[in-house]
Amino acid sequence: MPPEFRSIQYLLLAWIQRTCSRPWVRQAVKMTLDAGLAGVAWAAAFGLVRAALPDTNSTLAWVAFAMGVNLAFQHTRQHYRLMGFVELRSLILSMLALVLVPPAGHVLDGSIGLGIEPPNLTVAAGLLTALTWVMVRATAVDVFRRRLLRKHPHRPTVDRRKTPRGGPSQHGELALRTLIVGAGHAGAQLCLELQSNAELKSRVVGFVDDALEKQGVRIQGVPVLGHSDLLPVFIKEAQVSQVILAMPRAPGSRIRQLARALHGEGVRVKTLPSIQDFMGKNAWKPELRDIAIDDLLRREPISLDLGSIQQALADSVVLITGAGGSIGGELARQVARFGPARLILLGRGENSLWEIERELHYLYPDQALEVELCDIRNPERLRQVFQAWRPQFVFHAAAHKHVPYLEKHPEEGIENNIFGTLNVLKAAQASGVARFVNVSTDKAVNPTSVLGATKRIAEFLVLQAAEDDEAEGRYVSVRFGNVLGSRGSVIPLFHDQIRRGGPLTITHQEMTRYFMTIPEAAQLVLQAGMLGQNGKVFVLDMGEPVRIVDLAEDMARLSGLKVGYDIDLQFTGMRPGEKLHEELFTDQEQGRSDVHEKVFEASQEPKNRAVLGRWLQTLRHAGTLPEHARQRAILQGFMELVPNYQPSPNGLGRHLDAAIDFGEDLMPSHRSPASVIVLRTPVTFTPLQSS
Repeated sequence: MPPEFRSIQYLLLAWIQRTCSRPWVRQAVKMTLDAGLAGVAWAAAFGLVRAALPDTNSTLAWVAFAMGVNLAFQHTRQHYRLMGFVELRSLILSMLALVLVPPAGHVLDGSIGLGIEPPNLTVAAGLLTALTWVMVRATAVDVFRRRLLRKHPHRPTVDRRKTPRGGPSQHGELALRTLIVGAGHAGAQLCLELQSNAELKSRVVGFVDDALEKQGVRIQGVPVLGHSDLLPVFIKEAQVSQVILAMPRAPGSRIRQLARALHGEGVRVKTLPSIQDFMGKNAWKPELRDIAIDDLLRREPISLDLGSIQQALADSVVLITGAGGSIGGELARQVARFGPARLILLGRGENSLWEIERELHYLYPDQALEVELCDIRNPERLRQVFQAWRPQFVFHAAAHKHVPYLEKHPEEGIENNIFGTLNVLKAAQASGVARFVNVSTDKAVNPTSVLGATKRIAEFLVLQAAEDDEAEGRYVSVRFGNVLGSRGSVIPLFHDQIRRGGPLTITHQEMTRYFMTIPEAAQLVLQAGMLGQNGKVFVLDMGEPVRIVDLAEDMARLSGLKVGYDIDLQFTGMRPGEKLHEELFTDQEQGRSDVHEKVFEASQEPKNRAVLGRWLQTLRHAGTLPEHARQRAILQGFMELVPNYQPSPNGLGRHLDAAIDFGEDLMPSHRSPASVIVLRTPVTFTPLQSS
């Protein structure tokens, strides 16, 4: 087909789609359909009662009467896919009218002479007409719900048989006049919940939705008032005191836009949990809560290859290091969805391990769990754990992550993030692990911090394990950025500062960060780790970077505060090790992977084994050196192993000038092949000369 004809075809289809979406067109189609069904019902009733076809006049008279009943009960203004109790009640009442009015008219017709057909015919026609109307609507509802349930099942949150219908609450309080933004399935379910449960003290006065085809219809008996751009008008005209954002699949940008539009309108603003907030056996349900910062930053729900992950994890032994932490704990929750044969929670914080164990026992009572109190810096204890359980899958999330602390104590970062990872890798290889997933960070890209440098070196170690000829498993790393609500993140800090009355402290006015929710990060780690190829570093798609200033202002606004009036912002200067902007790739790494549309591959070559082994010995020995000499040795090791490392001038970089002069004195005095670190071979470190 020539290009010009394709353009014409596209424009024609677009015009048809746009025209068919207009409310008056959709109502006209509904009227035509209902009128046609009434005519078919009259013909069927005529055939059943008189074994003949009806004449045109009687058919038109019946269709006119049926459509009069239809318009009286506003059936054409109902949304077929969102039928509920109110719409069903309306259909039942219209059925009674179709069945009872004609016989009553027939009784009175003796003195009037209108020629109304006898009851045996009109009652049959009325029943058939109402039945066809109900069947068409029920079919639309069934098709819609089948399609929806494939995405996320729903279960009601209350027993509606035990709760009275809307109006004032049982405590005598007046119900809040409520406007629901979003007239989809979630909005319809929420409306039914509010109408059925008086304890929620809400009376729904209208819906607001931007979809053209929903304008003017009624859902659960409640009208769709119009477009969200007119929210202030609807709030004023309907005297609304509560607005609920019923859009669990909407991205954060849309929630942010609506929240800002509603700020200052003097109404209570609530929202529903996103689809991503529920997993496993916990079905999505319309629970009201205040808007949280997670809602403003969330993205489209992630579509995982659940079948492949289920096939990989089911009936396997899975071990998670750092299981008591934010990411490790969420990985444990996500993995438990797929019913592994046994889930091993490994960590050194007994309180946090106890909390995640208790939560998992509640969420998944049939899941076999084991808790191993173990420090990854203890290779012998790790060996015992791996030999005891023989895990097929390992998610390595244990790490020191606090940037300023590691700038002050770099030797701790080296011991935990580098040699701890090396210990876990050795134990994994010795026990024949099938897949090893190392949780890394975007701070490993062009690092300026000890955290970034140590995590980048940990990536090198994972790549070395992957290329080992004797290795039988898959070894990958997955990078992502800041995690909302994780320990040490900016969100809990801002919450505390708002609770105390401020100020909100921000290091730099232009600082940006990539953010992900904890479930989102864990799900993509699962996707990349389970399905990614051996020896790869994967980077999660985190959307656009967010300015920390904007984040602080949004959090203040959600708390009902105005920045500069109710609470102040205070710029404190960049902390040791911090970057102004984080990056996802180095210049040599960018690439797309086939694992998932939101997962990218950071292609890179493994580090030379001799160089890696030699400088790891330097870093190991550096921990035994005195103050200043220790920092200089660590700096030199980082710069040799990670050439694009730019140490923070107010962190470890304070020792940079002295480290440059340190030179060859840092190098091992013995560089034979025996000193090179090979993961399956016990490592012997040659004593180094100190300056």
